[in-house]
Amino acid sequence: MKAVILAGGFGKRLKPLTDDRPKPMIEVLNTPIIEWQVKWLKKFGINEFIVCVGYMKEHIISHLGSGNKFGVRIGYAVEDDPLGTGGALKNAQSLLTGSNDGFFMVNGDVLTNLDPNILQNEKGSSIAVVPLRSPFGVVDLDANASVLGFIEKPVIYDRWINAGVYYLTPDVFDYLPQNGNIEVTALPAMAKEGRLKAVKYERVFWRSIDSHKDIEEAAKELKIMQA
Repeated sequence: MKAVILAGGFGKRLKPLTDDRPKPMIEVLNTPIIEWQVKWLKKFGINEFIVCVGYMKEHIISHLGSGNKFGVRIGYAVEDDPLGTGGALKNAQSLLTGSNDGFFMVNGDVLTNLDPNILQNEKGSSIAVVPLRSPFGVVDLDANASVLGFIEKPVIYDRWINAGVYYLTPDVFDYLPQNGNIEVTALPAMAKEGRLKAVKYERVFWRSIDSHKDIEEAAKELKIMQA
């Protein structure tokens, strides 16, 4: 089974850290995000990777190499100009053909411990979803608007967000653009045709590294998990 890691973005919201490195090379507890991802997926039996690289690609290629030091095999799909998440996957199509098997795809800014193998199903492509974590504290009120208490950034279990982890079957390439994001092109089209399932992961560690604060909070959570 292969996994594609989308690692070509600029990471503008993480400047100045991304002035001299690509976003997936930002370190959390002294380990680059993309190394966390390779080691996480390997734990679940995934040993072959295609990394879609663009911005400052030499940093990622130098760090991961062929994958030998991690006990996996790694190849690269290079984009000379930004292609978006959908275009990046389309650009890697030739490295994923030759089999009717599906493959995993992961956004290059995600840290998680979820089991990706649960995404595989007989009905085609699937997307991992996790409960919405409120970015704000919530005020708990009763029916008369009396304040009962305060809840700091609760997890909201009746709203689900895209976890950036997918299991995709080869027919996804029929929907992909040459340039554009999969989240606004292929996935909505597949959903409209009933060709996309969601798998809920209710109680897993999951963080998307989009800000400096995310780095700090992810490091704290990982330290607790490793203790």
